[in-house]
Parts: sequence; C-alpha cells; structure tokens
Amino acid sequence: MAPIYPATIRIAAAILASAAMAALYARGGAGFMLGFVFLVPWLRTLDASPTLPGALLRAWVMSIAFTAGAFGWFGIAFGQYAQVGAATGLSLLLLAAPLFQPQFLVFAVVRHASRRRHGAAVGALAGAAAWVAAEWLLPNMLGDTLGYGLYPSRLLRQGADVGGAAGLTLLLLLANEAVAAAWARRGDGVRAMARPLALAALVPLLLAAYGQVVLSGQIAPSGKPLRMGLIQSNIVAYERQRQEKGTHAVVREVLDAHFAMSYDAVVRQHADAVLWPETAYPTTFGHPKSEAGAQFDRDIVDVVNAADVPFVFGTYDVDQAGEYNAAAFVQPGTGLLGFYRKTRLFPFTEYVPAWLDGPAVRRALPWSGNWRAGNGARVFPLRLRDGREVPVLPLICLDDVDPGLAIDGARLGAQAILTMSNDSWFTATPLGAHMHQSAAAFRSIETRLPQFRVTTNGYSAVIDATGSVLAGTRMGERTLVIADVPLRTPAPTLMVRWGNWVGLAASAALLLLAALSAYPSRRGGVTGAPAGLAVTRPLQVTGLQVFVLPPTARLAAAVLRACARGGLLWMCAALLLNEALRTNTLAQVRMFTGVFLAPEAGAWCVLALFSAQASVANGALVLARGAHRFELALADIAAVRVWSVALPCPGIALQLASGARWRYGLALANPNLLAAALAGAGAPAPRQRTRLQAVLQAYVQAGLAIRRTRLDHPFAKYVLLPLALAIPAFHLQQQIAYGGAFGEYYSFGLKAYLTAFALWWAAWSIGVVLTEALLRAATDAGTLLAALVRPAQASALRYRLQRCSHAALFLGLPAWLLVTVYGA
Repeated sequence: MAPIYPATIRIAAAILASAAMAALYARGGAGFMLGFVFLVPWLRTLDASPTLPGALLRAWVMSIAFTAGAFGWFGIAFGQYAQVGAATGLSLLLLAAPLFQPQFLVFAVVRHASRRRHGAAVGALAGAAAWVAAEWLLPNMLGDTLGYGLYPSRLLRQGADVGGAAGLTLLLLLANEAVAAAWARRGDGVRAMARPLALAALVPLLLAAYGQVVLSGQIAPSGKPLRMGLIQSNIVAYERQRQEKGTHAVVREVLDAHFAMSYDAVVRQHADAVLWPETAYPTTFGHPKSEAGAQFDRDIVDVVNAADVPFVFGTYDVDQAGEYNAAAFVQPGTGLLGFYRKTRLFPFTEYVPAWLDGPAVRRALPWSGNWRAGNGARVFPLRLRDGREVPVLPLICLDDVDPGLAIDGARLGAQAILTMSNDSWFTATPLGAHMHQSAAAFRSIETRLPQFRVTTNGYSAVIDATGSVLAGTRMGERTLVIADVPLRTPAPTLMVRWGNWVGLAASAALLLLAALSAYPSRRGGVTGAPAGLAVTRPLQVTGLQVFVLPPTARLAAAVLRACARGGLLWMCAALLLNEALRTNTLAQVRMFTGVFLAPEAGAWCVLALFSAQASVANGALVLARGAHRFELALADIAAVRVWSVALPCPGIALQLASGARWRYGLALANPNLLAAALAGAGAPAPRQRTRLQAVLQAYVQAGLAIRRTRLDHPFAKYVLLPLALAIPAFHLQQQIAYGGAFGEYYSFGLKAYLTAFALWWAAWSIGVVLTEALLRAATDAGTLLAALVRPAQASALRYRLQRCSHAALFLGLPAWLLVTVYGA
C-alpha cells in the first residue's frame, strides 16, 4: 500500500497553488487572466477524491486558503477595527472561512454527486450552477463573487450587463473546469486535450467579442452634462478624536473641512451639486439631539442656500423604530428634501441579527451598533440651478454590492448613481477599498448608469456606464474630485429587465436535475419478495443504492426526518388556528422552510454521506463506495431483519453468526429486494419474535408492497400539480385586481409579475405538501390499525387508502378550487 503522506502533500500543494493564484487574481492588474485557471489545481484534487467526505474536506481547506489569499485583508481590518489585533482578526476570519465562503462546500457536494451519477460534463455544469446558486441564496457578508476579478479588463467585464457579476462567475467556473479536464487528459495526447482547451478559450473570446460590440456601440449622450463635486476630506477615526477632543469639536472640525472644500467645488470649479461621503455629518440631521446639534443643522442649510446647489451627504436619520445610516438630500431654498436609509447593513458592526442579539453578545461585541435597515431603493431629484431635474439613486457603502438595489433604481428612472462610503477602516489594508470600488463599478455596467462615488479617505471616483474610472483619488489624501458626466436614460439591459436572474436560473436548473435524477430510481421499481418469502433461486443484485448507517448517523437522520414530517402536521394545525398566517404567503414560506425543508435537507445530507452501492454475488454481500470496497460473507450472516421502524427510511439489520448485531444498518428504498437476494443466496430469512414486532412488520410490509406510480413522483406531486392549481387562481386574481391576465406586468413590469406568480405557486406548493401530509397520516393510521387487527389485510387496505389519497390530491384539490373560486 502506498504511503499516505505524499498524497496529502500533493493535495496541500495543489490547494496552496490555487490560493496563491487567487491572491494574485484578487489584486487586479494583469492577474485577471488567472481567473480562468486558478481553480484548476484544486479541481484536480476533487477529481481524485473517491468519497464525498474527502471532497468536503478538500473544499473546507480550500475555503480557508482562498479566504487567506483573497480576503486576508478583511481579517486584519476587522481585528484593528474591533481592537483585538490583526492576528486575532485574521484567525477568527480563517476559523469562520467555511461560513464566509460556503459556496466552496456546496460546489464540492453537488459536483461530486453529479459527476458520480451523470459524468464529468454534467458534474461541471451542476457544480458551477451550485456555486452561483449558493452565492444567491446564502448570506454573503461582502457580496463578493469571482466575476468581480475581471474588472481590470474593460472588454471582458461588459458581459455583466447580461448576467451580472454572477454570470461572469459562472463562465469562469466553466472555463476552469474545461482546463482541468484538459489537464486530466494530458496522458492521452494533444488531440484529447484540444477539445476542452478550445471550450476554455471560448469563454474569454466570447466575452471579449461581446465587450467589443458593446463598446463600439456606445453613443455619447447629447446635452449638458452633470458636474458633481466629490468631497474626500481624509478625516478618519471619529471615535478616537471624540475621546481626545470632545464631540462638539470633532463635528465642528468635520463640517468646517467639508464647507471649505464644498466652497471650492461650487465657486471655483462650478459644480452643479456636491456629494459628501457616508456619515460625513456624524449625528442626526433634522432631528437634533441638542441645541448645538440644531445649530450645526442650521449651518448646513445656510451653506447650501449660499452655494445655491443641492447637497447630498451621509448622516443619520431617526424615527420611533430607531436610528438609520442615511443620506440627506438638501435643496437650496427648500431645505431637507428627504432621506435615503441604508438598506444593506454590515453585520456585527452596524447591527446584530435579532436571533443572536442579547446582553452577552453586546458585551462580546461592544463596537456593534443598533441601526435599522432601510426599505430598499429610492430615487430623488437633483434640482439644479439651471432648471434641470436629474433623478439619482443614492447607495450607501455595502448597498453598492447588491445588484438588486441598482436594478430597482434603474427601473425607477434614475439617470445616475450616487454612492457614499466610509472605507476608513481599510486605511491599513487599501486592497479592501480597491476591491470595494471594483464591485461598485459593476453596478454601473449592469445598469449602464454613470456613478459618482465618494469615500472619506479613498478611493473616490467618477465611473462611466462601461465601468471605467473617469476621475479618481488615491488612498489617504484630502482632495476634491470634479467631473462632467453626460446623462441619459439608457436602454434597459437584460439585468435591468430580468433582475439578478443567474442565481435563480441556476437554482431552478439544479432542482430540475435533482428531479430527473430521482425519477429513474423510483420509476417502475420491482417490488422485491417480502421478507420471509421462500426464494427458489438466487436473486442477483448489483449496483443497488444503499446507505450504510452507523447507529449515530441513523439516529441523526431519523430525528431530522421525524421533525420534518411532524413539522408538516404542526404547520397544518398552525394554519387552521391562525387566520393571519393563512393570508401571509411569505410567513408560510419561512415557516415551511424552517419546519420542513431545513430538517429534510439535513436528513438527506446525512444519508448522502453514507451512500454506497450494494451487490450480492459469489456468496458475499459487497458494499462499494468509490475506491473503497467491503465484503461480508453470507455464511457470517445469521439473520436478516427488515427494520420495524422505517426511519429515516426503510432498511434492514443483519445479525451475525457470532451472535452480535452488525453495527451498520442498510437503508434503502426497497429492503425486501436486498433481503430476498440475501435469502436466495443462502442467508437466513428474517424472523419475528414478538407480537409488537409482528404488527410493526405487517405495517412496514404493507407500505413496501405498494408499487409506486408516476403520480407518486415528487415532480408530479410538488411541481406540476401546484403549477396546474396556481395558473387559474393567479389568472383570476389578475383579472380581479388589474383587469386583465397580464395587468400586473403592464403596470409594474415583468419582475413584479413573475414575483407575484412565484408567490402563488409557492403557496399552492405548500398547500399540496400539507394536504399530502394529512392524507399520508390518515393512510398510515388506517394501515397501522389493520396491521393490529387483521395483519393479512394490511397491504390490501393500504392500497385502497393510497388510491383514495391520489384521488383526493389530484382530483379533489382541483375540484375544490373550481367550486370555491368559480362557483362563488
């Protein structure tokens, strides 16, 4: 047997190579070219892993290495901000790397399972889809994605107006997969490598061609441009200065610096409007907390009136719910026009999630704030002194990594984006500020709106519709940025029309792949001989999927699945007793996810970790998983028993000739088939020893005896049936509410229309699942009663009950819809 250490060293070296290239890729410049290859060494380690736990381990290590290489600056900045030290901050970040970059783990799981079942090509597609779906679905503290690394290439980044940065990420992953496939075929010669390499080269070529078409078609808008003055004062560390000088002195100093620079922007540079950075006015505006605060407010209004141009600046807003990180729009002669409230707050600094908040957490995180989140994008008018009114979209700091906010602003008619940020905590790690600006520039590419971006101490910039910086600053300098940008209302890009659609499409593709993968394994399966049936000839079983469960794994999966099934019944009761819940689809979706989907997914993950292929041949039970193989001689098996409690699913237990029970249970969809094969090959048939066991076995066997039909397939029950119910109900709602089948589309656009339909579909899907859960509970109760009273009739009774359940589900629900809605 070859020693394990050289293999471990090779894996570690490959992961470190990927991490080193990721670090160069994140730093921009010519390193953007590494985006098409930097994952290749790591992908080859995944290809070499025969088991899912091995792939997960390599994904976990890669998440740490990638975080260290590309985002080490964040841990250092966080440690300095929290005053715990750079080393401690970096250590905490690396410890949390799998949560910080969870897409690596999701990618590895889906890729491994898909390659095993469908081959390398489908595995590559499914893995890439899982990556972008995970980034779309799971919390992402910095909103980062691999596509941002293509920002240095003016040509390649233009593809973001089609699929956003997520679309670029998808293409980068596929290019890396193609290069990895070519490398795997290097031993077969150049011809074998040519096809995957051509596919890999096709990605940058297509992006470059598209970028060239877009850039050559850019037409400079006619008319007078917007001339903005961006104030980068380079005043940082407000809290430390407050402790040294006092709050009043610090606010006075900050305002005087901004007033002086604004005077220069308006009087000498003839700016049409002035933009200050996030929290430049470090207290509430319009809601003074003291007489000194009221005087500061009056000073700002006096300066705006004297300048005779609109000012937009970062400050705080307050209402009964709490304080907000906000942007104030102040108009000369009018005063405060309104506030935009920051929508995307930074966790554990600006707020603590409600489910985690408490005195202990506040003591551990004394720097954390209590700000409230705003309610989404808003567009404000900049009323210029020449009579023009320019609609602009304000964004604050982390808002600019959310494509949805920029897209919503574009749909509301914005002609420019005003971004305010306080990147002072990146002072010692300017790479963070540089990456933040690159991410913000993608909002201009996706919407084709120019952007004025100001920060406290860098990097401030004026960005055009192609993402190019027209004028900008360095880090750590006090300076004024002035730029003229022509304005127009651009033609809607695909991103503006469809929204951030790549993650949604990837999720839907994965669901479809899962449905197609599950379909063949359940279709027309042969119901094996019931345990205890005499078998006259050996049954050859090969490639039967089983789950080899140790006691703790079976217990964990059983508890999760029992919680999921019980959660459905609990939700039925909650809907019956709570009228408000019955009319709140979003609350239903959240409850359904928490009480059913989450534990059910957990149960499936546990089972997937212990999956194997079972065969009975040559006098032995063979269990194979990748390169691992285990054989158990049939002569060593004293008895085979079907589980009396089919949790987490049906299965069998093996009694060994030594008298001990084999510590692993074999869970599978049809245990009778494997039990019959073992009996036919010479292993003893199962025996029942007690009345309770006999009743439970009759109950279990009644369920196993029923052959599944097409109506039992999850796709038919949980996708097609809810769709068939949602379409007429949604059509009627559109007729009533909007006067036509597409009324909401014409009034509010495609996104609103599809979102409304998705909610209807989700509501009916939940309704079907809950109805099926009630029918299944009734069927189970009837079968258990029959097993207790007349065991021989249990199977026949279950068959009739299941037929009635099918009728109630597939005929009763549509009939109820017709009678309830159209009959009324």
